[in-house]
Order: sequence, then structure tokens, then C-alpha cells
Amino acid sequence: MSHRPTSAAPHLRRLFELLAAGAPAEELGAVVADARRDGVDAPDLAEVERATEAASRVRNTLRQHRRRETELTALFDTAGDLAALRDLDAVLRSIVRRARMLLGTDTAYLTLADEEAGDTYMRVTDGSVSELFQNLRLQLGEGLGGLVAQTARPYASPDYRTDGRFLHTGSIDAGVLDEGLVAILGVPLLLGSGSGGQVIGALFAADRTPRTFAPEEVALLCSLADHAAIAIDTARTMADARLALAELAEANAVIREHSAAMQRAAESHDRLTDLVLRGGDVSDVAAAVAGLLKGDVAVHDGSGWPLTEAGGPGGASAGGREDPAGAEQAAALVAAAESSRATAHAVFRDGRWVCAVLAGQELLGCLVLYGRPELDDPDRRLFERSSVVTSLLLLLRRSVAETENRVRGDLVTDLLTAPDRDPAGLVARGRRLGIDLDRPHFLLVARTGETARERLADATVQYLFGCGGVSAVHEGAVVLLLPSDGAGPGAAARAAAGQLGRLAGAPVTVAGAGPAAGPRAIADAHAEGVRCLRAMHVLGRDGGGACAAELGFVGVLLGDQHDVDGFVAATLGPLLEYDAQRGTQLVRTLRAYFGCGASLTRAKEELHVHVNTVVQRLDRVHALLGPGWNTPEQTLELQLALRLHLLSGG
Repeated sequence: MSHRPTSAAPHLRRLFELLAAGAPAEELGAVVADARRDGVDAPDLAEVERATEAASRVRNTLRQHRRRETELTALFDTAGDLAALRDLDAVLRSIVRRARMLLGTDTAYLTLADEEAGDTYMRVTDGSVSELFQNLRLQLGEGLGGLVAQTARPYASPDYRTDGRFLHTGSIDAGVLDEGLVAILGVPLLLGSGSGGQVIGALFAADRTPRTFAPEEVALLCSLADHAAIAIDTARTMADARLALAELAEANAVIREHSAAMQRAAESHDRLTDLVLRGGDVSDVAAAVAGLLKGDVAVHDGSGWPLTEAGGPGGASAGGREDPAGAEQAAALVAAAESSRATAHAVFRDGRWVCAVLAGQELLGCLVLYGRPELDDPDRRLFERSSVVTSLLLLLRRSVAETENRVRGDLVTDLLTAPDRDPAGLVARGRRLGIDLDRPHFLLVARTGETARERLADATVQYLFGCGGVSAVHEGAVVLLLPSDGAGPGAAARAAAGQLGRLAGAPVTVAGAGPAAGPRAIADAHAEGVRCLRAMHVLGRDGGGACAAELGFVGVLLGDQHDVDGFVAATLGPLLEYDAQRGTQLVRTLRAYFGCGASLTRAKEELHVHVNTVVQRLDRVHALLGPGWNTPEQTLELQLALRLHLLSGG
């Protein structure tokens, strides 16, 4: 039977698909090999080869266009930075960073002329690792940079250290060597054109390996240098303008202050009113007040924990809920807010202004202003009025959160009561509400006294706000479903117990379980959490947080996994490790000691050793397990672990 040649059409289509997907040249070249392997006849194979060459040319053209597009985008972005010039250093850093990215070099840097010293110095570097290089100063004519500054022309060197065109000096060569640079391209920063242009600095791109820079790369770096020169000139012009304005303002100080106060009052009224009408958030208030008062503003909740901040690092985020320093700072803010509520005015405490945010007599939180040790009356009244707007937004925010939590709470109730009725439907409902039940979650069960039960439900809503969790009241307890953070259910339970206790004003006991994913696993975790909560009450651990694994052998009985090996390892681990490393018999001695009713005499007979040997071994047990190893609770766990270890074949 003769073999019929394969058509070239599939391979030609494959070429178009690879070209459309932006595949590398190797994959385009592989199409010819595939066609040859598939037995395409000679004329069709030649057509495939010609098509592959054409596709390669098209691919190269597209790459060049994309590269040019990237370069033009960077230039347009740089032009945009210039149009919105506020911080010269930020613009220069952006230009240097783009130069390094577009040319693909190891480092890029920009030098400026120092008219007073008569030399040039490093202003901005990107990718530099050498402090010596970053502090170099170049005289005119020295090195590649000095030659660029002196001649106002671009220069490139594929290997600077062996290039004899430049005047090498010890300090410059030492800096270049310390940075490890080899290939360097430098272009001038020119103000003006023609022979009358002034060189104010130079822009460089450099590699740590030999390299020849293409003409288009030199042209691109020159374009970026032109932008940098414009930015510097604009910044100088703006500085001159600011100086002139400052002199004018000094001559009209009284009029200016009065006008500024009037304008600030009108602006603050308009901006804060507009915030409320537009449905702005608390962060918008903080940003607006920070801009009006020229300081850093933070908003904290009623327990002193940060909600948002605007401006520089005012310290709102310093210290977490588990951090004692953070808890101390939160308590200090609550005390200051209480003073503000009592005086009905903002108060100055610990270098910051604090104003209570109230709803009636309820303390919703506080507004904190940093960086303004003194406030005149107009600014102080503005700060205090801002707290009223903040209270309105916090009330709205809490109302929305409570409504959302009620809707999500229905999902939690259905999860716990009927997880197997429609698991897929429960997962879909959760996704619509922003809860991915297929991801691992911790399940916390919280309970407090009868008098604080209602406050606990409200406190839970505040505690979960912004963390992606959900809560519901179920069978007389509050159930919290939290995304797993990797810290473990015990840590999550302790954190919740401490914060919920503060928010509810009463001790709260929290049991944790999980992580669990899926309706059935979450329901099982809830059952384990309920059992753990009961055990904590029996063990006298009310007001704290724990998980079943942290309750010793009780946790082994309560937990769904019954981690016997984990319990044995946690209880006897030091003894098992000591015996394994040294060939001793501490575990056997301890088992015999307990089996003989803690009698040294009977134990030594069973072990067939001297009584002093038994004493020495028990002293070693004491050193490894700690001084409480022979207390009633500890001996119970040790005996249970010894029995489980024996039954497991240990």
C-alpha cells in the first residue's frame, strides 16, 4: 500500500496560530520539522518553509513595533510626570528607572553639575549596589561622564576599564570597579539647543558585562535625558516662582492669613458636605482633613484600633492586636477620646490631636491628627467639625455591615443545620456573598454571660469588619467563620477572645476548630468547637481561647481527627528522642515506675537494675519534662500517653 503525502494546510494554519500567540522563533522553526516528519511532499514542504520564513520576518517586525511602542509609552509617561511635576526627585528616579528598564541594563544613573564646586555628582541611581560608586564626584573631562559633560555629546564604551579614550582617575576607576561596571553609555542633559546649549548633567546606562549599544538605544537615552533636563529646569523655575511668591506673601502677611482662613473655612465646608452627599467613606474624610490641615490624619474605632489613615506614616498602623505595644497605644487613644468627649473639644495628647467621634453618648471612635503640634482656632474648629462627619459615616458603615452580616449569617445557620442538603447550593450562595466556602476557614464558637450576650453579637460584627469573616448566633452561642491565616485555630480563638472581651465589656470564651473547607467539613468543625467550648468551661478556662489540640488528652477525645500520634509525640517527645539518640530506657523506666504505683523499690525489681539507677533515670525525666511532670494532671496525661505508645507498638 502506497503512503499518501500529508497536506501542508495544517502546518500553515499552525504557523498562523503561533504567530497570533506571539510564540518564540524556535516554535515557528519547529513547524518545518513537523511537516517534514509528517511526510509533506516536496512542493508543499517548500511552501511551508517559505511561509515559516515570512512568519519569522513578521514576528521580528512585530517585536520591533512592540519595542518601539514600549519606548514611546515610557516617553509619554515621562511627559505626563513632567506635566504633573510635584517632586523632582520622584520624576528623576522614574526617568532613571525607565532608562534601565528600556535598555535592559544592570544599572542606570544621573549626574548633575555642581556650579559651586565646579564638578558633577551622583543625583539618582537605580540598580547600584556600591556606596563608593553612589558618592562619586567627577571633574569636567574626567572619565566618560566628565567627557560627556565637557563635550555635550553622547559617548559609549563597550568595556570602560580598557577604553583609552577617557581620562581615568583612581577614584573614578575604584568606584566603577566596586560597582562592577563594564559597558557604559552616557548622554548629556542639555538646556537650550545649538552651540548655546548648557550641559546641566548626564544620564547613563551601564552593564556589568561587555556590550555594544545600538544607535536606537543611544537615541532613546537622549530622549529620556531631554525629559530629565526639562524636569530640572521646570523645578528650578518653580523654585524661583515659589521664592517670589514667598517674598510677596511676606509683604502681605496679614491679608494673606485672613484670606487663607476664609478660604479654608469655605473649602472645608464644601468638601465635607460633598463627601456626605456623594456617599464618601471614612478614608475620604481622613484624606480631606489631612489635606485641609496639612497633617497626617487617622481614624480609630471605639477600642482604639486603626480604621484608616491619610498622609504620611502617622503611626496609626503601629502595633497589631496581638502586640502589647499596639494594645497600649490603643488604650491611650481611648483615654484621650474620653477626655475629648468630657470637654466637648479636641485634646492634645502625646504629640497628637485627638477628637472623639460620638453618636449621642456612644463613643464610635476618634479622629487623630499628627504633625501639627499647634492648631489655631479656625483649624481646631475644622478638626472638631470633621469628627461629626466621621460619626455619620461610621454609623452608616456599621449599619451596612450589620445588614450584610445578617444576610451572611443566614448562610452560616444553613451551613450548620443542613450542610448535606444542598452543598453545591451553599457554596454558590457563599460566592455570591463574597465567601468562598471551598477555601480553608477557621470555625470559632464564642460564649459569654447572659447579661453580655446581646453585646457579644454586636461586638462580633465590629470584630469581623473588614477581615472577610462572617458571624451568626446559633444555639445560644456566636459562631464566627474566618478565612484561615495559617496561624492555627488556637491562636485565632485567643485573639478573638481578647478583642471580643474588650468590645463586649465582659469575659468571652472562644473555642476554635479547623481549618475546614466545604459545608460538611465546616459543620464538623462547628461540632468540634462546641465540644471544645464545653470542655473549656469544665476545665475552668472561661474567658480565654483554645482549640481541641491544645487541651491535652481531652483534646484527643474531643477532636474529630483523634490525633493519637500527635498527642504521644507532644507528651513523650523529649523522652522518646533522648532514648532514640542515646539508647537509654527512660520511657520503659517511667512506665514501670507508674505501673508499680510510684514505688522505687518495686520498679527497680521489675527493671532488674539498682534503685540508684531508677532514681537517676527519673532525675533525667525531671530535667527533660520539667518540674511539673509528677503533678496529678501531668501524670494522668503521661500514663495515657505511655499506654497509647505501648498499644501502637512503641
